[in-house]
Amino acid sequence: MRVMVMVKATSQSEAGEMPRTELMAAMGNFNEELVKAGLLLAGEGLHPSSRGKRVQFSGSQRSVTDGPFAETKELVAGFWLWQVQSMEEAVEWVKRCPNPMNGDSEIEIRPLFEAADFGDEFTPELQAQEERLRAQLDLSQGIGAQPV
Repeated sequence: MRVMVMVKATSQSEAGEMPRTELMAAMGNFNEELVKAGLLLAGEGLHPSSRGKRVQFSGSQRSVTDGPFAETKELVAGFWLWQVQSMEEAVEWVKRCPNPMNGDSEIEIRPLFEAADFGDEFTPELQAQEERLRAQLDLSQGIGAQPV
C-alpha cells in the first residue's frame, strides 16, 4: 500500500524558520534508511503558506486566495510518499523519525487510493488511461514503473 506521510506545520515552520544542521543530518539519515528499506517513493519540504495560494471552486467559478493561511495546525510543512505493507508498518517507521520540528510536532499518515478502491466506477477504459499516464510519467522522469 502507498501512504502519504505529512509533517504538520508549526508556527516556526510557518515563520520560515529553517531546521538546524543537526536536524537536517538526522533527517538525511532517516531518509537513507527509508531508501535502503525500499519504502521511499518521494519526499519534500514545503515553503510556508505565505508563499502559497488556494483556489476555491464553486460550480464553474474559481477564486484565488493568497497565503498565509490561518490554522497552522491544519497546514502541511512537508511530506513523504512511502510504499509499505501496512498502516502498522508506516506507524512504526514514523515512530523512528527524528522530531521534524524544534518543538512539539505532529505527523499524519494517510493511505493513497488504489485502483481497487474505486470498484466498478473505475472502468477498464479509465484503468488503461491511468496506466498510460503513469507510464508516460515514469518515462519522462527516467524511473521504473510504480505500482498503481
